[in-house]
Amino acid sequence: MTKFLKCLSVHSKKMTIPVYTPSNSSYTSVLQLPIKDLRFLNATTPKPKFIITPVHESHVQAAVICCRKHGLQIRVRSGGHDFEGLSYTSHVPFVLVDIADLKSININLKDGSAWVGAGATVGQLLYKIAEKSQGHGFPAGLCATVGVGGHFSGGAYGNLNRKYGLSADNIIDATIVNVNGKILNRKTMGENLFWAIRGGGGASFGVILSWKIKLVPVPPTVTVFRLLRTIEQGVTDLVYKWQYIANKFPEDLH
Repeated sequence: MTKFLKCLSVHSKKMTIPVYTPSNSSYTSVLQLPIKDLRFLNATTPKPKFIITPVHESHVQAAVICCRKHGLQIRVRSGGHDFEGLSYTSHVPFVLVDIADLKSININLKDGSAWVGAGATVGQLLYKIAEKSQGHGFPAGLCATVGVGGHFSGGAYGNLNRKYGLSADNIIDATIVNVNGKILNRKTMGENLFWAIRGGGGASFGVILSWKIKLVPVPPTVTVFRLLRTIEQGVTDLVYKWQYIANKFPEDLH
């Protein structure tokens, strides 16, 4: 434990790395608060040896370098919505890197883009865009507490998909820490890796730090409606028929 903590200190270039061990009083709350699946809130769920909550990109670099050096697996968590627990459990000794504090959002309306920290949530992103412009949006999901780190790297469905595609289709750059602790962008990582992290699961290839997204035009006013049906009311037949006509509607009907 001491050697690992010393390694983190050596490789962190800015500020002390926030680290929690099972002996810390706040360890349990930091671990469990973001977990959305209650199955994993029990004593038998494997727990990380350390929880690292980076506030600077160098903290992520240090975590990757030191985990590799000391034979520890890394689990990366942004919003905690992984219902299989893959972002915060493991059957081998592991370290949880919770990137929720890497949540900066910088919007550039001149070129219609934004850099989004992988720890930001969908709600934070969409709210920030709406603050800056009533004519811009982004095709992402509906659940406000989903972290964009996992959401975007899994493709990301949402209400605007019929018109603009997945979130992953509107990502134009990214920064990632690779296995060697190097920070790469689209140019330095290459198109193959850039393609892989947009749908293949970002944590499979490194630790995503941020995404650069392309904003899309949206109308200032929208109409929202819902049609609710139960099985007894024939929802199965309704969905069956919907499949034959849905593709014929204009793309502006989401």
